[in-house]
Amino acid sequence: MSLINVTNLTFAYDGSYENIFENVNFQIDTDWKLGFTGRNGRGKTTFLNLLLGKYEYRGSITASVSFSYFPYKVEDLGILAIDAVEAMYPDYEYWRVAREMAKLQLDDAVLYRPYGTLSNGEQTKLQLAVLFSKENHFLLIDEPTNHLDIRGRELVSKYLDSKKGFILVSHDRAFLDRCTDHILSINKSDIQICKGNFSTWWENKSRQDAFEQAENEKLKKEIARLEETAREKANWSDTAERRKLRKDPMEVDNVKGWRPLQGAKAKKAMARAKAIEQRQTAAIEEKSKLLRNIERSDTLKIFQTPFHTKRLAELKGVTIDYGDGAICEDISFTIQMGDRIALKGPNGSGKSSIIKLLCGQDIPFTGQLWLGNGLKISYVNQDASGLRGKLSDFARNAGIDESLFLAMLAKLDVPKAQMEKDMSSLSAGQKKKVLLARSICEPMHLHIWDEPMNYIDVISRMQIEELLLEYQPTILFVEHDKAFCENVATKMVEL
Repeated sequence: MSLINVTNLTFAYDGSYENIFENVNFQIDTDWKLGFTGRNGRGKTTFLNLLLGKYEYRGSITASVSFSYFPYKVEDLGILAIDAVEAMYPDYEYWRVAREMAKLQLDDAVLYRPYGTLSNGEQTKLQLAVLFSKENHFLLIDEPTNHLDIRGRELVSKYLDSKKGFILVSHDRAFLDRCTDHILSINKSDIQICKGNFSTWWENKSRQDAFEQAENEKLKKEIARLEETAREKANWSDTAERRKLRKDPMEVDNVKGWRPLQGAKAKKAMARAKAIEQRQTAAIEEKSKLLRNIERSDTLKIFQTPFHTKRLAELKGVTIDYGDGAICEDISFTIQMGDRIALKGPNGSGKSSIIKLLCGQDIPFTGQLWLGNGLKISYVNQDASGLRGKLSDFARNAGIDESLFLAMLAKLDVPKAQMEKDMSSLSAGQKKKVLLARSICEPMHLHIWDEPMNYIDVISRMQIEELLLEYQPTILFVEHDKAFCENVATKMVEL
């Protein structure tokens, strides 16, 4: 066991006037299975890069271990997988890598295939096997669940649960629950570490938020009461002072000792007013300490147009074959108004091909495909990496209202400062939010989303869940987040 000490860490990107981290202090035990969470754009990947020494920063990060990062970018996809292993870890020992591959149910025969022919799941498992074959390394695992199917996620989470000594960035609640024992969260105003898994952290956060909201309401009422009392005392004090100075024409000074008496009363009133002011200031200061970490989770609204018939689309006995054998066979299902259909199946089972077929792409198939006359579909691609240019141009090209689109992004916690930048500078999660916000704003009959939750933070996932449950749009989606599917889907179609 050793510690990673982060002391007074301050960092901002070149050209930016805003610090991502400012005087941050915490400790990480290298034996922990540490889940890392926070809203998109808060600096999770940035922090991992700081640990790797990629950027200059103020403060200090000290550790007695070396760091290794997932995912490793293999530049030449044509090389054999075993050569990719050597590129990742030049000092690897074959037997150690093979042992970890076996635990991940990955046949070592994949080592002798071109790396680019490995599925996303196989590449993920191979890279994890290489990383965990290293000794005295603390692993920085950045969103390994992206593009992993449900079975793959269960297998990898079980594997990680058997390990220790890593930071795991993930927004999959069920995944984090299965393989972490501490949570590191980047909040709005600070960074916190909580013992336990994601559910433990979320429960603690919910309780703290509820307490702070209750205290905030109590203090708001107290401040309002003190303000009213202060006004009353001030008015009384002013009247008493005028009387003392014989400035009130309605008063007749014919009582001995009147002036000293009024002076005493005025002094007492002023003292009370001062005490009220002090209490008011203290209440305001206490209130200012609350709600700093409560995440904004504004209600979303989806703009879907009703279709003229109950049935929108139907597949009967559809088989898709690109020439190397069928990737899916005899697929039949119907999409009706109000359906929220989760398209399920392992990687490579044809889910994305079915989606592309429904969206009108030229996909080779046999069987019957029926689409309602005039059916308009809003499609969200699983890949948002290619987004470039200004958001205003993006909205105009999509034919949606720019102000509505930007308001939707704001509700999804994309800062205004980020909206003014080129989309290429956005984080992976923020880019995905751009695609989702566009789709939500499109007045279509049917929404089709392919892995929409990849890179999306937990709070935003819950927002989108609430949106789909409240407005009940007709939607077909592919998603491997188990909790999301269970919460949202009205039907499951297995491939």
